Amino acid sequence: MRKRLTAAVVAATLGFFAVGPAPAKADDSYWQCVTFARMFSGINIFGDAWTWWNQAVDKFRTGRAPETGSVLVFRPEGRMSRGHVAVVSDILTDRVIRVTHANWGGSRGKVEENVTVVDVSGQGDWSQVKVWYSPSHDLGTTVYPTYGFIYNGARDAFGAARQMASVSAAAGQP
Repeated sequence: MRKRLTAAVVAATLGFFAVGPAPAKADDSYWQCVTFARMFSGINIFGDAWTWWNQAVDKFRTGRAPETGSVLVFRPEGRMSRGHVAVVSDILTDRVIRVTHANWGGSRGKVEENVTVVDVSGQGDWSQVKVWYSPSHDLGTTVYPTYGFIYNGARDAFGAARQMASVSAAAGQP
């Protein structure tokens, strides 16, 4: 009797977990850009894409030059009223990068990998970009304003490292 009861409990437990929520995957049916960027970059910011820049300023390094793994933050404008975020997957030149992002243009709710983004700003500061648009097999015609890039690392990572080194040195660590 006890063996049957144990077997029933194990079967019920396994059945419960089999029906429970599965972990999210990049090929699931609908992705928001912020959820994808947070998971893919490791930059733990929440809220609409346009809020990422102000949230990041005090917590993460930010700047105007792309780094692999950084997040490019688009300003809200026109139909893109909540902004957009995309993770830099490759740097091709000082004015051309590739991003991996979700929920963009012709790929609503889907993840697009290695999409070309071109800096079209007059100063070469990534404040205005054009994004490859798959349905037309060309760069889109819209120029999108951006805030810049959020880098995966603490705002003062070097200061924190120096502090840790001085504490180690004071404790007699090599």
